[in-house]
Amino acid sequence: MSVPTGGATAAITAAARRREEEEEEEMTAYDGQDLNSWEFKIVRSEFGRFRNYQAVQKICQEEAESGWELVEKFDSSRLRFKRRVERRSNDHLARLDPYRTSPGFRWSGASSALLIGVILLLVAGAVTLLIAYKK
Repeated sequence: MSVPTGGATAAITAAARRREEEEEEEMTAYDGQDLNSWEFKIVRSEFGRFRNYQAVQKICQEEAESGWELVEKFDSSRLRFKRRVERRSNDHLARLDPYRTSPGFRWSGASSALLIGVILLLVAGAVTLLIAYKK
């Protein structure tokens, strides 16, 4: 059995993504009333977090802060939410981005700088130890 190359892996991933999008289109038929009164979104987890009940509950609680209600769980990676259009008026009060589609840690400039600093310190320490060991 051969292992896919980078290009083949990208093509496989793109094909899987297209299948998921087609499936979502088929599963999410809306009528005119739905689209006038409600807005919808799908929250995705790259690593299948939603197979864990507590993770789903946590996401539902966070989304409820902005008025989102769970409609259905597609699978371990996708949840569909809806909310009344009128809830948009409170978006400026939201603790989290009301339109986020992937939960979890968000990198800010400060956290990225901190991570880079820690990595540089670790690399510098490793180089120093290598130099000291060779002497």
